[in-house]
Amino acid sequence: MFARLQPFLPTAAILFLIFYFVFHALTGERGLLSTSQRNADLAAKTKELKKIRAERMDLEARARLLRSGSLSADLLEERARSLLGYADPKDYVIRTKR
Repeated sequence: MFARLQPFLPTAAILFLIFYFVFHALTGERGLLSTSQRNADLAAKTKELKKIRAERMDLEARARLLRSGSLSADLLEERARSLLGYADPKDYVIRTKR
């Protein structure tokens, strides 16, 4: 019986390989059927990137104000109070000359 099937084994192996590659080309991680999922992931990552870029630009602008050449006293005081915990956001600050 094995002798009768032996001529068909290479053909069966090739058909199996073709089926295997076609199956993974359609359903794999980068397959044709996962295009909508990739597009959704891309849209979500693009939205996240825009948010992070806006946050970075805000931080860069704040850092620019803290440089010695263009030091903003209000921003410096705000950051110092925030970091040291000396003032509540509801407090009123009255400056006096020393």
